[in-house]
Amino acid sequence: MSQPRHGFRAGLDSVLLGAAIAPDSAALLDLGCGVGTAGLVALAHNPALAATLVDQNLEMLALARLNVEENRFAARTTLIEVDVAAKGAARLTAGLRENAYSSVIANPPFFDSAGGTLAQNGARADARHMGAQSLDLWVKTAAGAAAAGAEIIFIYPVESLSPLLSAFDARFGAITILPLSPRADAPVTRVLLRAIKGSRAPLTMLATRALHDAEGRAFAPQFDAILRGTAQLVW
Repeated sequence: MSQPRHGFRAGLDSVLLGAAIAPDSAALLDLGCGVGTAGLVALAHNPALAATLVDQNLEMLALARLNVEENRFAARTTLIEVDVAAKGAARLTAGLRENAYSSVIANPPFFDSAGGTLAQNGARADARHMGAQSLDLWVKTAAGAAAAGAEIIFIYPVESLSPLLSAFDARFGAITILPLSPRADAPVTRVLLRAIKGSRAPLTMLATRALHDAEGRAFAPQFDAILRGTAQLVW
């Protein structure tokens, strides 16, 4: 997997996101794809899946294209350069379709730029910092791109969950929250948030899952299997 030497680097969140989509999904859209990690994970699990990877950063898209080609997924992958928060006309011109994708995923920037110091590296700042209004635009883009009945899945740090949940609740139903903690006795640090376009089903909060065993650095068996590429996330 090719990654930038400096700035944001994909990790556990991207792998979990790619492993979280429905196994029968036919068309995936990854908003803010970075180097393509989540999309590649999803493509590896589902031979029938076609993926569209979107990012505004040309360096990241170049690396994503390289990763797609090296993993022999080029025939099933489309890469698009556009700002996820751009106006609808700009997104359509770039090739991002509306009401077209059965799964829409994102690992959006999460630190509010008004609440801390921006990273000096521009790509890292773009990947980490965003206010609530911009986050709402990401969810709006996801809603417009998702087909009827599609799943929309975001992964996010728990301390920034409130604006994301509000944006989901305004547009989707059947919201499911999967809390993730480092260990069984530790506070939740991140959540996976899934919703269904057009559903009116109520919100569901699942039991917290621990990423690691009680001691040491080893991942819990279910997450170890996901990281090894031998299992998807069942939730």
